[in-house]
Amino acid sequence: MTLYGENRPPADDRPTVQVTAVTWPVEEPEPTPPATPRRPRRLRLLVAAGATAVMLAGVAGAGAYAYAGDVPRGTVVLGAELGGRSRAEAARELRAELDRRAAALAAPLTVRVGERTAEIVPGDVGLTVDVEATVAAAAKADAHPVSRLVGSRSVRPVVSVDVDRLHTALQKVAGDQVRKMTMPAITYAGTTPKVVHPKPGLALDPQRSAEAVRTGWLDGQPVTVPLVETQPATSAEEVQRLVDELARPAVAAPVKVTTDKGSVTIPPKAIARSLRFSADETGKLTPRVDVKRLRAALGDDLAKIEVAPRNARMSISGGRPKVVDQGRPGQQLDAVALARDLLAVLPDADGREVTGQLKPAQPELTAEKLAGLGIKQKVSSFTTRFTGGLSSPRSQNIVTIAKEVDGTVVLPGETFSLNGHTGERGYAQGYRDAPVILDGKLVPGVGGGTSQFTTTLFNATYYAGLEDVEHKPHSYWFDRYPPVIESTIFWPDLDFKFRNNTPYGVLIDTSYTSSTITVSIWSTKIYDSVKTEYGPRRNITTPRTIYLEPGPSCIPSNGINGFTQDAYRVIRKDGKVVKREKFTWRYDAEPRYVCGREPS
Repeated sequence: MTLYGENRPPADDRPTVQVTAVTWPVEEPEPTPPATPRRPRRLRLLVAAGATAVMLAGVAGAGAYAYAGDVPRGTVVLGAELGGRSRAEAARELRAELDRRAAALAAPLTVRVGERTAEIVPGDVGLTVDVEATVAAAAKADAHPVSRLVGSRSVRPVVSVDVDRLHTALQKVAGDQVRKMTMPAITYAGTTPKVVHPKPGLALDPQRSAEAVRTGWLDGQPVTVPLVETQPATSAEEVQRLVDELARPAVAAPVKVTTDKGSVTIPPKAIARSLRFSADETGKLTPRVDVKRLRAALGDDLAKIEVAPRNARMSISGGRPKVVDQGRPGQQLDAVALARDLLAVLPDADGREVTGQLKPAQPELTAEKLAGLGIKQKVSSFTTRFTGGLSSPRSQNIVTIAKEVDGTVVLPGETFSLNGHTGERGYAQGYRDAPVILDGKLVPGVGGGTSQFTTTLFNATYYAGLEDVEHKPHSYWFDRYPPVIESTIFWPDLDFKFRNNTPYGVLIDTSYTSSTITVSIWSTKIYDSVKTEYGPRRNITTPRTIYLEPGPSCIPSNGINGFTQDAYRVIRKDGKVVKREKFTWRYDAEPRYVCGREPS
């Protein structure tokens, strides 16, 4: 009897495997002799063995055919037959098929994000077929030999995409459909808790977006990209519980800290300033005591029990930086233990007392460390001019903030915050009333003039090549400042920050005359030069005239044109441009303010 392969696909050129059935001889008693002579037993065994060899040879031939190449026979990707080929041959064939489909693959893909539809060019987001990964997937054969012999299968291509570029493109499509989570918050106004209840956000998930586009790209249909609702980890009910069980009772009474050198009382106002409720990126709200803020709130009271460590100091002497103060160790409350123990008693109405442990405290900056920071030469310097001499309140504010910053050392990798360094700049800190810009006009305000120092410091760090972290130019341009490359400051909302992105320490040196303020940066010079290239001014607007009620709060002005301008920081090293950074700002036209009634 002859057996043939079943379910054979049409137009299949694979050879048919023919197998002959064989019955193996069994030892039995001798039967009655037949009418015709039987073959000898040895001959019958030889015939059977020969038939078996034929069968095995056929099976071996079929196996060799089925397992030829790295990719199983019958495997198709995008209509291209890759079966029976080596990986290299399959890759060449697939690339050829992709070339034939190049126009279709480059066609814009329609995506739907929420209620909006747009087209995305595949090349703009790195959307492509990964040939090597697709061939590797195709080579993963079905384990059953018969499947390799007579089966067929279509393998989906492996698609890759640049997740970040796709996310950027989809954000533009989503537009204002996306909303950030409203993070929960608990703050204090004086000693009264103020609450921000959480609200869910609606956003694109970069990985889910990429998966949707990878899966749907080649189907010829618009791809729907989901907007994902995200709930803050701390619910509104949990926020209210924190208020009722911690935030409100925390400031109901003082807490006494006792040490072996005496005690100090923490009043509710100091507790309110140091008790922080911080939300992480998931919206989980966690209470903690910020001991640094607590120390600032207690001020001189801690001097009764603590000796603060003093950092080593450096100043410019004879045109060279020198260590002028070796610093000293101190003795302070164990901050970790104090924060833990204080947080534990704040919910309680009674027993509001903790035991503080005094520990040796080393200065952050020793003379040895300071000397090894590579502060050896002037890297940059910038000067701005002011009027009125040193007797005017504005000039005095400039000098006050300059003295606070003078001698500051910024360690490698550290970010300097001007607000963080000076703290609040009010009457108690020696600042006086002088003109400030508030709601678009000049009005008397405490600390007026500190923006001029901020601009001077910003330019000094800018021309030192240090990293700009945060700054905001003025609403109006004043000709005492360079356009675009300038910065205002306002406690506590507007800050100036830079990062020391060098392997060396940075020393800020300030000096002044009766009409100038200068900031110099000392460190180790890294760059050949740092210069500014300006683009032309555009979108120029002219000021309008506004009449104000005359009085001490009215400050007249002549008005200034508004404009938009680009400034490029060009940094050169070893004779080449290594960095070119663009800064752009739009100045409003400052109105011409007249203290008097408008003419009829």
